[in-house]
Amino acid sequence: MRNKMNLPDDNERNLFTPQMTAALVVTAFVTLLIIVIVLLTNRSPHHNTAEHDTEPVQTSSPVIKPEETPSGDVIGPGDLDFWDMYPEDDEDPDDAQQSEPDEEKPVEPDEGDEPPEATDGRHTLVINRDGKEEWMLISPYLPKNDIDPSSLVLQSDLMSYYIDGKETSYLGISVDKYDDYIDFVKLKDAGIDFVMLRVGVRGYESGTITFDDYYADNISRATQAGLEVGLYFRSQAITPEEAAEEAVALISAIGEYSVKYPLAIDAGFVLNDTSRIEMLSKAEKTNVLRAFADTVKASGYSCALHADKEFLLKEIDLSKFSDIDIWLDNPGDLPDYPYAMTMWEYTDNATLGGVNGLTDITISFIDYTQK
Repeated sequence: MRNKMNLPDDNERNLFTPQMTAALVVTAFVTLLIIVIVLLTNRSPHHNTAEHDTEPVQTSSPVIKPEETPSGDVIGPGDLDFWDMYPEDDEDPDDAQQSEPDEEKPVEPDEGDEPPEATDGRHTLVINRDGKEEWMLISPYLPKNDIDPSSLVLQSDLMSYYIDGKETSYLGISVDKYDDYIDFVKLKDAGIDFVMLRVGVRGYESGTITFDDYYADNISRATQAGLEVGLYFRSQAITPEEAAEEAVALISAIGEYSVKYPLAIDAGFVLNDTSRIEMLSKAEKTNVLRAFADTVKASGYSCALHADKEFLLKEIDLSKFSDIDIWLDNPGDLPDYPYAMTMWEYTDNATLGGVNGLTDITISFIDYTQK
């Protein structure tokens, strides 16, 4: 058998076939293309990750922080344009403030509205001498005024009081030295039952006692006319001793006459001037008037305290006078006084027969001739 010998050139020519050559060319082209793409990508500034992380993103409507405003003031919603999209509130800020809830402001009563004290039944109205009104609490411990207003009848300046259809009241007037001559007979015929005659006064500055010029004659003529008589003294006493002196003056003036109506002390301030008693405390005024009352009672006569509502309720301690009759000086349609009283001076401008000019009239709710 014969052997065939292969040469080196023959083997190399067989390894590089056309197919292999084509594959190598494609591979080289793809590799080159990848390299070019990578180089181009690394050179583009839009894909620099470091710059992308630090560059602020700009918008068409940047938000301005308060510290970035030119004036340094903090801007509010009103400074932004988009708030103009909404309608403005026409309400005045002052009106808005005034429309706050009522509980935040004190509620003032309407004019004409009565205060609660006027209807609670526990207060009484006092009109002070300076004209100011004051509501005072009524004491539950003092005897109350039990006069029935519906039982009071007024006809031609003359008032009467009825109980069970029977008249139980008596009328009188007060007389002092300033009154002209009183015709007590005509006064009696006019419907008057008694007179309260002034004996004297104590000066509101000097403190000196002065007796009325005609008190003795008035006692005599009033008694002869059939009128009952009571006496009073206009006081400005500032000590118990002075008050006792005034009481003694009344007792001494009685003399031989029958005096069945009270011996009264007329207490109070002087209008439009300063009086001696202004300096006294409530307790001191109480002690002074009590000295008068004790002196009168010791002599066996009835005693009364004549004063207005303000003085009785504010200037003295009424609890110290439970055994003393009250002669109220309170002109008006009704006796506006919360406590017990026996006499009420209800007018000071009446016209009566026997009296020249105007006079006061007092109604007594008890018959002192039977006391």
